[in-house]
Amino acid sequence: MKGSRSTAHVDLSAVRHNAARLNRAAGDADLMAVVKADAYGHGAVECSRAAMQGGASSLAVASVEEAEELRLAGLDAPILVMSPLAGNGFARAIAAGCDVVAWDIDSVRALAAAATGGRPARVHVEVDSGMGRVGIAPGDALAFAEAARSAGVEVAAVMTHFATADEMEGPGAGFMREQLVRFRGLLPAFREQFPAARAHAANSAATLREPGAAFDLVRCGIALYGCSPFGDDPAAHDLIPVMAWRSRLALVKPFRSRESAGYGRTWRAARGTWVGIVPVGYADGYARDLSNAGEVLVGGRRAPVVGTVSMDLIAVDLGPEAPERGGEEVVLIGRQGDERITAEEVAERRGSISYEVTCAVSRRVPRIHGE
Repeated sequence: MKGSRSTAHVDLSAVRHNAARLNRAAGDADLMAVVKADAYGHGAVECSRAAMQGGASSLAVASVEEAEELRLAGLDAPILVMSPLAGNGFARAIAAGCDVVAWDIDSVRALAAAATGGRPARVHVEVDSGMGRVGIAPGDALAFAEAARSAGVEVAAVMTHFATADEMEGPGAGFMREQLVRFRGLLPAFREQFPAARAHAANSAATLREPGAAFDLVRCGIALYGCSPFGDDPAAHDLIPVMAWRSRLALVKPFRSRESAGYGRTWRAARGTWVGIVPVGYADGYARDLSNAGEVLVGGRRAPVVGTVSMDLIAVDLGPEAPERGGEEVVLIGRQGDERITAEEVAERRGSISYEVTCAVSRRVPRIHGE
């Protein structure tokens, strides 16, 4: 670990594998790799390159700053900026050669006004088919696209976003089908007026579960990083986890029965045991929700997190027969021997999702990219 408190190891061969897997699932549709939020905490530049090597044809980000980072690194793939823009964001997006998502006429006009120097202003028209966030009503999509064209903006695509694609059963599964019907319903007239425009709707979950949602391209994020969008075992979907988060035992000390560890004395030893102190805390992204709830791997076996997770440290109960005395590897996410801890497991223990788990690993945890 070269002196680091902890390190996040990012397997770029796994990114390539997952991209190829998603590309196959997409059928004839193209794969857009979603690399926003620093590739969900994995490193946007390195993961973008690996995703392109695995078969992605374009990239998606949330902000102009994220797009500019990729351009500065030499990535020349098509990039879609998906979140709202304001001020000079439109001009910067065009300067970076990006498409943008829009759903209101003011944004379209600002985009058209920013198109100087011969660079085209290209928009993806977002339709709110049921997500309930941004987007225009399905019935207004064609008129909006025509207004965008009249303003001098090229309509590159029409898109929507599924609210419940990760729900395989129950009302959520049915609602995704409702959204799909709404989106499909507007496409014939849209394609007639804008034959060059592409259609896209599917995220990772929809790509893996519903071939009919692929249209012209799919936007995949979480599955690209080897996490299951359904919260189950990634291996069930032929996905390989990309991140392994490792630390070490900074100290191992004996505890007598009823001695406590950490703030608030929320844990006391039930019997004599050995407790290891690990230099990871919530400032590194190991959430306080895991206090007295998480587990780590030490010596190929599971060890419970005991006491309150602090900013910089956690304590783990190694057991009364523990052979460790300090310096040994600790795995917070990943595999050690025959045991493994997935981001999905950590998310379940937190009452969260794997997206948040990997995004939360902070910048003070060095990323080590390799094969």
